[in-house]
Amino acid sequence: MRVLICGGGVIGTSIAYFLSRRGIECTVIERTGIANAASGKSGGFLALDWCDGSPVEALARRSFALHAELAGRIDDEWGYRRLDTLGVVSSARRDVGFYRKLAAPEWLAGSAAVHARLGTAETTAQVDPAAFTGAMMRAALTGGARLTIGTVSGVVQEADGAVRGVVVDGQELTGDAVVIAMGPWSVLASRWLPLPAIYGLKGHSLVFRYAPEPVPHALFVELETGGGTIASPEVMPRPDGTTYVCGLSSEQPLPVDPAAVVPDEGGCDRLRAMTAQFAPALGGADVLAEQACYRPVVEDGLPLIGAVPGAPGAYVATAHSVWGMLNGPATGEAVAELIAEGEARTVDLAPFDPARLAPLAAGAVRVEV
Repeated sequence: MRVLICGGGVIGTSIAYFLSRRGIECTVIERTGIANAASGKSGGFLALDWCDGSPVEALARRSFALHAELAGRIDDEWGYRRLDTLGVVSSARRDVGFYRKLAAPEWLAGSAAVHARLGTAETTAQVDPAAFTGAMMRAALTGGARLTIGTVSGVVQEADGAVRGVVVDGQELTGDAVVIAMGPWSVLASRWLPLPAIYGLKGHSLVFRYAPEPVPHALFVELETGGGTIASPEVMPRPDGTTYVCGLSSEQPLPVDPAAVVPDEGGCDRLRAMTAQFAPALGGADVLAEQACYRPVVEDGLPLIGAVPGAPGAYVATAHSVWGMLNGPATGEAVAELIAEGEARTVDLAPFDPARLAPLAAGAVRVEV
């Protein structure tokens, strides 16, 4: 059996890893580079129970456990560690001291108030997303997987609609199964397969040269600026001496080439000013990276995981929104089971069945050329 995986983000590389562990031949096809998009520019935050009560609960809990297992199983390094997570309130317009329930880390502004412990080392953790995605690809390659750099421009279909390969840079690459795992760019596959509308939500982030002392905490901040704007920055200190901050969204068109994604003009400056409001030393530190990425979503907000209806041999795995890094391992495991055995055993994929949503109308794909 040979499986072709379109997309070299955390979902595609996780699928390749779990297929390779089964001895199934697979090839990851990536246009721009492993972890080039959201899988390399996200916060890498992991939570055991933040999806509880939703259809994603079982997927998230399985994946949180898998992250811990993989950190012990694979001889590679991607900054996995458990840490506490705090909820913080900050305002440039009013005193928020009445929200204060816990002592604040020393590196926060005195005016910032910690109102809750949102997670402990038992329930929240982190990874460096680019390092994790790269490690999954390397582990898959060690297991016999292959990596092809090229642009997928179509699928190879038989008369009955069965998918038996893809077209890469004008050349047909054949296989027994094809997986679409291109994040928001999975919408491009709607030109060839009956897939629902897939959107990209743009977010900005900064990486500072800054290591909070003495103990790192992930922070989820509710912030009111001097102009009255409400924002929700997220802060992830990493073991390598850097700190990641995200939290400024926009609705810019998705460019057809992931390499063309750039921050909005002034976006990173605004994010840095927000950071300085609740953490002055962090906001004043050297910035190592100013970046933006698009998170994939569909209409109902749930992941899209399963067989593509009406196209035997085709599968899709995308639309994980902000939880792609968390849910990558369990998605990879479940898709590998689905392809190899005809059904997923570790997680029920029924809530994520692509057939639940109407396919995108022909000619409705919209990306910025």
